[in-house]
Amino acid sequence: MPRVARKISNTKVYHIILRGNDRQDIFYDEQDYKKFLKIMKLTKEKYQYEIYVYCFMANHVHLVFYDKNNQISKIIQSIAISYSSYFSKKYRKEGHLFQNRFLSKNIETKEYLYRLCRYIHQNPLKAGISTVKRYKWSSYREYIYDEKMISRELILSMFGQTKKEAIENFIIFHSYEEKNINEEVEYEIIDKLTDEQVKRKIQKILSIEDVWEIRTYNKKVRDEKIYQLKNIKGTSKTQLSRILGINRKVIERVMKN
Repeated sequence: MPRVARKISNTKVYHIILRGNDRQDIFYDEQDYKKFLKIMKLTKEKYQYEIYVYCFMANHVHLVFYDKNNQISKIIQSIAISYSSYFSKKYRKEGHLFQNRFLSKNIETKEYLYRLCRYIHQNPLKAGISTVKRYKWSSYREYIYDEKMISRELILSMFGQTKKEAIENFIIFHSYEEKNINEEVEYEIIDKLTDEQVKRKIQKILSIEDVWEIRTYNKKVRDEKIYQLKNIKGTSKTQLSRILGINRKVIERVMKN
């Protein structure tokens, strides 16, 4: 089956997730992180894109950038090929370093952008490896101190009229956990299942043929059935809501219990 073409963002701003093949680590030591930064800087100069946010984790990378010339595939391909070549030579490893197709999400609103910024910067905290302000391999410190790789004007403009005020509010904003966006973003990091794949999993788990049958159950039985779907990986509450024909809020309530 041919791949579906990526949709061009109206704002030309994208959230990119580049991850190791089979979730393998792509950074082993500090030199690796520095090499990735250097490669990113070179591609930035070549393709003239602007980086808003980045965070390098052991087995995946988050990037948010403005691609004014619509070269998203060329940019990521260039980064991936250059770094893979370096990695293979250094560690004498063969095979694909990165997952074949990078994940991307169009960012169409400023509200989503600044919340995503916080979510990405909080990755090390959530992983239990560092505080946000101490982590060396994200753009957070560039927002607080001097920008080296990023273009920070757009995001800082959302936090105050002066640079000093904006940075102070930016720090405060990052002191609160980003919860609302977590499911949506984490859904992108794991392998997504198609509606048909999720449907078959539901049929198998619940031993039913028609997934919409769940809507005919009384509330107690319906909720018990929905709860059994809690651990399906590769889906989201939004997708389950669509497939089951049940309000998302109902699914959220049941799965919180």
